[in-house]
Amino acid sequence: MEADRIKWNERYADDEYQMGLNPSRFLADRIQLLKTLTPGRRALDIACGEGRNSIFLAHHGFQVTAVDISDRGIEKGESRMRSEGVTVDFRGVDLDGYDIDEQYDLIVNLNFLSRELIPREVTALKPGGILLFETILDSPTLAGNHTRHYLLQSGELLQLFNREAGTILEYDEFPQIACPVGRILFQKQGPLLLVT
Repeated sequence: MEADRIKWNERYADDEYQMGLNPSRFLADRIQLLKTLTPGRRALDIACGEGRNSIFLAHHGFQVTAVDISDRGIEKGESRMRSEGVTVDFRGVDLDGYDIDEQYDLIVNLNFLSRELIPREVTALKPGGILLFETILDSPTLAGNHTRHYLLQSGELLQLFNREAGTILEYDEFPQIACPVGRILFQKQGPLLLVT
């Protein structure tokens, strides 16, 4: 949607990094576990913004594809990528109706909610692949103006992932913190092993 592209380009317009340079704490705290669990090193960063999580994954040996609607966010991510000497395949993508046409060992979806995209993310995981997902939870502690459609409701994330073939490795909701979030770590069902 062009309105979304304009909104995010304006948000990323200045030289400051809106989300900072450090990766998501949820991702950073689990990076060693992710490296152990993922069947390979191909990763997809959904709604990558200015690339902080993509660049972090590249530093940890992942071959990263990073998608976002914001041209400006992608420009900033590419500039930082070059200065840090890593490689990320940044792509300008409108995630409304986005079909993921490649297979990944790890998909990271942080601070973005498209309920329709979740089953496509799971489908795009290789068997045994991991989806790390965290986004804003609707809660009385949430400050600012938000469109309710883009907020998780309590228990919703668990319901969405219980429909998918795989294992929920971790699930939490933090409704009382300043920026309330729901998060899940999901592993797609792997190949069945036949014991003889």
